[in-house]
Amino acid sequence: MDFAGSYVALVSPWREDLSGIDYSQLRDLLEWHIAAKTDGIIPAGTTGESATLSHREQEELIAKTVELVSGRIPVVAGAGSNRTDEAVSLAKSAEASGANALLVITPYYNRPTQEGLYRHFVTIANATSLPLMLYNVPSRTGVNLLPETLVRIAAEAPNVQAIKEASGSVDQTSRIISLLGDKVSVLSGDDSLTVPLMSLGAKGVVSVVANVLPGEVRAMAAAALAGDFSAARRQHYHLQPLMKALFVETNPGPVKAALGLLGKIRPTLRLPLLPPSPESLEVIRVALRECGVQA
Repeated sequence: MDFAGSYVALVSPWREDLSGIDYSQLRDLLEWHIAAKTDGIIPAGTTGESATLSHREQEELIAKTVELVSGRIPVVAGAGSNRTDEAVSLAKSAEASGANALLVITPYYNRPTQEGLYRHFVTIANATSLPLMLYNVPSRTGVNLLPETLVRIAAEAPNVQAIKEASGSVDQTSRIISLLGDKVSVLSGDDSLTVPLMSLGAKGVVSVVANVLPGEVRAMAAAALAGDFSAARRQHYHLQPLMKALFVETNPGPVKAALGLLGKIRPTLRLPLLPPSPESLEVIRVALRECGVQA
């Protein structure tokens, strides 16, 4: 699988009573992304509120996303857990549903050693034939997947083909690219670092901003892939207000609020997450206007 371009870390639109996913709104979001030529859909990731989905809901969301996308663009299913056997179960379910690949986060809270991370990912990779995109986000999980550990994993599990790198460290990402750039595609896990990292050899982004401006994020990544960094920089600066505003509070509260302002979804969240404060909502509204979007 060619992991390159703009992959959207898709929000999960809830029903009004929060009892499950609103599949009518999900269908509309997917059609919007397909029309905007988004390169891939990632349901049930962090932005998709996987932490507040039951496993039955997560499996259903992935299966329904695959059904609605109907092979038009790749679906990379969120299948991570801090229990290895649970991640294996989610991976097998996503494969049975027809997902094209898996997004697998580093285990959170229990803070495994590098050896534990190695064994965790190799076990999952060996349990499925699907390509894996590993997801390193130390600020949320409390553990950092080091480049040298990723080298060991990739050597043992050739279906580990990409990493969503959200350590925020340009040095660490550069090290991964220098060690594995011909074997593992690196995608930025931070919208604001997309162009800087792609200038060093990263292949794209797993984007939050693409939920709101899918065509613009895709154009930015496509320009960088084509080596047109002048155009990529212009898009970066155009999108910069939203890159900042969508993290004014904990993701995905701000991005769901932005989509609510645009009339795309019902911007509700399950506890313990809450919608942004009125002050933060105004920051989001101003950023949308600065990016040329009326809300």
